[in-house]
Amino acid sequence: MQRISSLLCAAALALSGSAMADDFKVVTTIKPLNLIVSELVQGAATSDAILPPGASPHDYALRPSDVKKLNDADLVIWVGPQLETFLTKLMATNPNSFALTKQAGIHFLNYGEKGSDDHSDHAGHGHADHGDHASHDGHDDHGDHADHDGHDAGHEGHDDHGDHADHDGHDEHAGHHHHHHSGLDPHFWMGPKQTIEAANVITEALIKHDPLHKTVYLANLSTFTSEVNQAVSELNAEIKPLSNKGYFVFHDGYGYFEHQFGLNNLGHFTVEPDRKPGAKTLIAIRESLKDKQAYCVFSEPQFSPAVVDSVTKGTEVNIGTLDPMATNVQVGKGGYVRFIKELGQSFTKCLK
Repeated sequence: MQRISSLLCAAALALSGSAMADDFKVVTTIKPLNLIVSELVQGAATSDAILPPGASPHDYALRPSDVKKLNDADLVIWVGPQLETFLTKLMATNPNSFALTKQAGIHFLNYGEKGSDDHSDHAGHGHADHGDHASHDGHDDHGDHADHDGHDAGHEGHDDHGDHADHDGHDEHAGHHHHHHSGLDPHFWMGPKQTIEAANVITEALIKHDPLHKTVYLANLSTFTSEVNQAVSELNAEIKPLSNKGYFVFHDGYGYFEHQFGLNNLGHFTVEPDRKPGAKTLIAIRESLKDKQAYCVFSEPQFSPAVVDSVTKGTEVNIGTLDPMATNVQVGKGGYVRFIKELGQSFTKCLK
């Protein structure tokens, strides 16, 4: 009898180990994306990001361990070649690659695009199980948005940015909403509206690849959507009174959040975090600060250049910090909401 009991225990352990080995594995790239995905797969799969917390995708180089992790994944969810240029070649031959910028159903903005003026409390609704929201490689439903696949030429090659300064000939005027990127803005996770759209698209992909957990994925999506919409309502109340107060950001990456909440961005130091701002840009920003056009200048923890201190020196402008990469936000339930709330608090604290 004891032997039978031992055999049963051994069999149970073997089955348990097999189940763990067969867990559906999702790999993401940047931490903000993993905040979203980890909530959608909770209780059904595992999710892991390849970039360390705080790392920038603009200048990241894959390690051998990253390549192994990507190749072993059941599904690789990344933003797209407009952001993670280091993945373009590897993902071209990976059948489990899922680039969000190549899916329908997410209304990406183009750099310099105003976006919708509707700053309603509800950013979106969960609808991954609706047939007319299936993910496609095309962008037919984007309407007025430019063909996203066609933007690769302008954004896949960040390598040539290096440490080169913005050329003065780019006419990057501070004090205006001029953006000298062109094409698709990949920083969708800053916008709750687009994030909910992405969550729907991701959930559809999860169900397609792991249909046994469809019920769990749909329940997670519903919870995620409700919590994000509640956070948007709270942020609208906090941020709306500050909509007329101007500010400068370190790099051109906050358009989705600004469009969602109607913020007054006067300009940016650089179009890419790893690209030095030009002399004319710095002079124009300093003149705006002297004229008291701006209430705040924001730096970033990943890139805290002395240039921000030098430009603001001798002025009364506030200096704040925006963290687009969610460096200190814990991954897990409510992680994305904590991220957008902290981003909102960073704006309100500096602009009040």
